[in-house]
Amino acid sequence: MQPPRPRTPGVADPVAAWQAQLEAWAIPDEILARAPESPWGFPVGLFRARAEHAGARAPTPSDREAARWLPAGGTVLDVGAGGGAASLPLARAASRIVAVDESAEMLESFQAAAAATGVPAATVEGRWPDVADRVALADVVVCHHVLYNVADLEPFVAALTGHARCRVVAELTERHPLAEIGPLWRRFHGLDRPDGPTADDAEAALRALGLEVTREDRAGAPRTGFERWEDLVAFTRRRLCLPAERDPEIAEALAPFRTETELGVRADRGSRALVTLSWAGSAHA
Repeated sequence: MQPPRPRTPGVADPVAAWQAQLEAWAIPDEILARAPESPWGFPVGLFRARAEHAGARAPTPSDREAARWLPAGGTVLDVGAGGGAASLPLARAASRIVAVDESAEMLESFQAAAAATGVPAATVEGRWPDVADRVALADVVVCHHVLYNVADLEPFVAALTGHARCRVVAELTERHPLAEIGPLWRRFHGLDRPDGPTADDAEAALRALGLEVTREDRAGAPRTGFERWEDLVAFTRRRLCLPAERDPEIAEALAPFRTETELGVRADRGSRALVTLSWAGSAHA
């Protein structure tokens, strides 16, 4: 077991603050009980599109940071891989990519995308860090858009760090992505939702865990959307725990923010910055 983190009297623990902010996102039981379907999860098609876009776009700060630490013929571990948008940009330099995800459908999508690049790939289905002991060490570990789903940060991050020989590269939005639909929760449920945590909180928590974190912010990053407006409306409706007959009302609420580009249709409420947080792995030790 790891020794407890030292705490300064009178100073809030950033790791505990991170957990408390995420737990505040819990949906009230009475709303969840009325939900026609689960409000969690993402459509596989959206993640497939993100992976396809990742292979065609210019390298991002996260891509460059991971590539900088990846030795020739090195290996990559992608935790919370989805369709592989975090790891497949490294396919040309990597000798092998291993993807971990809870969704078998997501892993199937990753395997198809990896096969198209020609990089040897493997998958492990399960929740991190529960499956960490089934996963081999890698030179670089990437973990994009997952941290906001991790309330118990310490064991999750320890397993990331312990599996990386060279570097861990995590990416997340500047603030919790569900904060964007806070106004819709007020409109449809009369419920105020949290506006945190943020990437600042993530960085503070990681530093409190003893990690020397390097940070790079990227403003105005292009965002992959849905193929159809109806798909975005349905996705938002599920997030709000509402029945399908409320779709016209949801579409009306989203309409002022409707944006369509070659990357799909989405609801934009202003630019959303992305943040790269990276730190040294410990597997070499």
